[in-house]
Amino acid sequence: MKKLAIIHTVSWYNKSVIEPFAIPWLKENPDVAIINIMDDSLLSESLPNGGPTKEVIKRMVFYYQAAEATGADVLMCSCTTMGPGTRAARQMINKPLFNIDEPMAKEAVAKGTKLGILATVPTSAPATRALLETEAAETGKNIEIKTVINESAFHYLLKGEIDRHNEIVCQELEKLQYEVDVIVLGQISLAQVQFKAKVPVLQVGHSGFAYARKLLDSV
Repeated sequence: MKKLAIIHTVSWYNKSVIEPFAIPWLKENPDVAIINIMDDSLLSESLPNGGPTKEVIKRMVFYYQAAEATGADVLMCSCTTMGPGTRAARQMINKPLFNIDEPMAKEAVAKGTKLGILATVPTSAPATRALLETEAAETGKNIEIKTVINESAFHYLLKGEIDRHNEIVCQELEKLQYEVDVIVLGQISLAQVQFKAKVPVLQVGHSGFAYARKLLDSV
């Protein structure tokens, strides 16, 4: 059996990651076992600071080291906000590791030049923007980025009012689709929203697990 270790930053990761994405993926990949590591203080400490602090990044590196110590073949973080921690860990870990939104960023830059980021967690948008800009720089492409953050939707999600959360997100998508070539929904909490837009709407769930399979096949 190959092993995929996933680092989560919310206590409800089972509903946002495992049930909608990991379980169906495991049925198609019976040769893989998943190891879950969760610390919800990572995100809660990042939110009031506008992103991961040095201490949060330090703990992220520790969790990646712990994941590596389990014997996992590939390591993934399911939280967009933790991108800086993933990049820091990449310098110290020998196993393949990535943030779940990285494959989506590559696809977004390939598909358009006017990119829209829709987020409901304020720390997710800067992390996604940095990822898109890095990918664009590496490919030599000029891009424009428009960011929309609606924190009220996330508050409804935390209260369990999923329908109201999805309604607000769809309202923002309705407006944003006329201003950009591609819309990026970086957060895993947005990956189950259904909306038929006039432009591609990229979500992180399935693309992240597909990339994990690619990495597992390469080791």
